Amino acid sequence: MSKLFNVYPLYDIEPVRARGSYLWDVNGTQYIDLYGGHAVISVGHSHPHYVEMLTKQLSDISFYSNSVRIRLQEELAEKLSELSGYPDYQLFLCNSGAEANENALKLASFHNKRTRVVSFTKSFHGRTAGAVAVTDNAAIVAPVNYKEHVQFLPFNDVAAAETGITDQVCAVIVEGIQGVGGIQVATDAFLQTLRRRCDQTGAVLILDSVQCGYGRSGRFFSHQFSGIHPDLMTMAKGMGNGFPVGGVMISPKFEASYGLLGTTFGGNHLACAAAIAVLDIMKNEDLIRNAETMGHYLMEGITRVGGHKELRGRGLMIGIEYDFAVETLRHQLLFDHKMFTGVAGKNTIRLLPSLALQKPEADAFLAALRGCLQRG
Repeated sequence: MSKLFNVYPLYDIEPVRARGSYLWDVNGTQYIDLYGGHAVISVGHSHPHYVEMLTKQLSDISFYSNSVRIRLQEELAEKLSELSGYPDYQLFLCNSGAEANENALKLASFHNKRTRVVSFTKSFHGRTAGAVAVTDNAAIVAPVNYKEHVQFLPFNDVAAAETGITDQVCAVIVEGIQGVGGIQVATDAFLQTLRRRCDQTGAVLILDSVQCGYGRSGRFFSHQFSGIHPDLMTMAKGMGNGFPVGGVMISPKFEASYGLLGTTFGGNHLACAAAIAVLDIMKNEDLIRNAETMGHYLMEGITRVGGHKELRGRGLMIGIEYDFAVETLRHQLLFDHKMFTGVAGKNTIRLLPSLALQKPEADAFLAALRGCLQRG
């Protein structure tokens, strides 16, 4: 009998139904979802508009290739540029964050004909060949993944960026807020330095917004707090609220040509329907503002609970670092209080709930966190 390739440590929980910020398992037990399946659930589980859009699209046409016109792609690009505040950028659609980063790196190299890439410590950009090479985790880089062209500089180190970004550099790739790295927020000065040095050297600035984009930070893209404009922005996760969608937003400095980039499934009818529904909901329900408001509410509450070493984040992308390993704390939240959270490393609880999170769910988490910490 064939078995699954055992690469995921699994909790013995099987969710079978979800709505808003809640999940129900096969036994009917209800959970609060404060993790969104790694920041994927952006507008809440099974939102009626989202379900309606996908259902209607499935009944019409679910797929055809990029050899024909797909008006949904044009609608998605228009709505995305409007809500994100980048009306003059173009959109390339793919299927995942890793693919988005692969295409961004490739586009950068086509543009300036260079090969060297600057990335940063604690970064995570994906598991495919080019993306994993610029990821700071040797354990997931296979011998076949060529990485000699990559230099890792210290994250948030302005002086290192000043000297490390030279006129031999093809691209600088950075997360506006590092997710896997522990919810490390890039400072305004750091991002502004990257922008300036890329301008001075001809390097391409890529903002990996796969996790910190799509409204999660309280801005559409987290780098918008710093006032910079990247050359390329990569997206996925919250873009489809669970349907596989990825994309690259491309500044006007890049010239398209037939065959430059390509994908079979990227921008298919169902993916576009999902992504359009997400943007509709985000706009109509003012979810970016809600992410900012609820992020402040949660962080103020966590501060009052206390007991942590450091609290980091923006909007609904929050890391709570303790001076002890958090595995037991995460288990208590999940099994005693029925709440899904995440971790980053050994000492940081990671919160990535839906942007539609409301105060009752936030208050329940704060009460549970207080109780867990008091128990020890």
